[in-house]
Amino acid sequence: MKYRRLGKWGVQLSEIGFGSWLTLDKGNQDLADKLHRVAYEQGINFFDTANVYGQGQTEKLVGKALSSFSRDTFVLATKVYFPVYADWPFPGINDRGLSRKHIFEQCHRSLKRLKTDYIDLYQCHRFDSHTPVRETCRAMSDLVDQGKVLYWGISEWSGKQIAEAVALCEEHGWHPPVSNQPIYNMLERHREPDTFGICRDLGLGIVCFSPLAEGLLTGKYLEGIPNDSRASDEKLGQFIKPRMTEEHLAKVGKLVQVADGMGVPLTNLALAWCLRHQELTSAIVGASQPEQIVENVKACDLSLDDAAWERINAILET
Repeated sequence: MKYRRLGKWGVQLSEIGFGSWLTLDKGNQDLADKLHRVAYEQGINFFDTANVYGQGQTEKLVGKALSSFSRDTFVLATKVYFPVYADWPFPGINDRGLSRKHIFEQCHRSLKRLKTDYIDLYQCHRFDSHTPVRETCRAMSDLVDQGKVLYWGISEWSGKQIAEAVALCEEHGWHPPVSNQPIYNMLERHREPDTFGICRDLGLGIVCFSPLAEGLLTGKYLEGIPNDSRASDEKLGQFIKPRMTEEHLAKVGKLVQVADGMGVPLTNLALAWCLRHQELTSAIVGASQPEQIVENVKACDLSLDDAAWERINAILET
């Protein structure tokens, strides 16, 4: 495993991070324990989750799975924004967004579910257009001052929104956001021109999610939808099915040929492609089997020559 600093900040994250979106929503603690153990033993020190995953239950799984490891040996990240109804008999009107009230209440709930005294990286899961940015920035900075959060970041914000938040924090002497978590992979690059340069210039590290396009970049969907795959599940497949276009599948087919010619899995090629950006600190993968984690971490050692990059870019730009 290789490690990179989170932007200009001192903390170091593994180039491959381990996330729990969709893969652990069904509440299997034995599976969560096994997957996190394998990830940890493979050198992964960055674990990402969110309060909304499994309506709070996934945080409990992750917290218990990591409890056997020394707390100072890993970086734990979670998120706040979406409604979480698990602990309520009915939806609360303030159980959403990035208001000071919701951030503080959900931070304490996440700490309890994760069984930890502090969150390493607390992220705004989306941008809240109904709450002043300064209210959100001040609330997150206060959590840092209180020692409940060490760093805070954002996810899926635009470049303009990121720049505004950093400027406000600098103006008022608040702790600024240190990271950005956008969706990013070979097939979904819309955040690259808008946010990558801003993050580089302002010193934010990038920790991308869905670097394998939820499994589309494994090549397993080229012959249809396997019965045991995520896409075959009505709920879990709601995000990947819109990605399964003829255009995307055609590109994946060509990329598989490139990977086969190099003697590596397409997953390694896709992850190495993301990690070519020095401003990208970590690519967050999910897994339902330990073998997938072992395979994915090998991407850190994959180096591509100029000819390979040119061939890949030619496929992606068609």
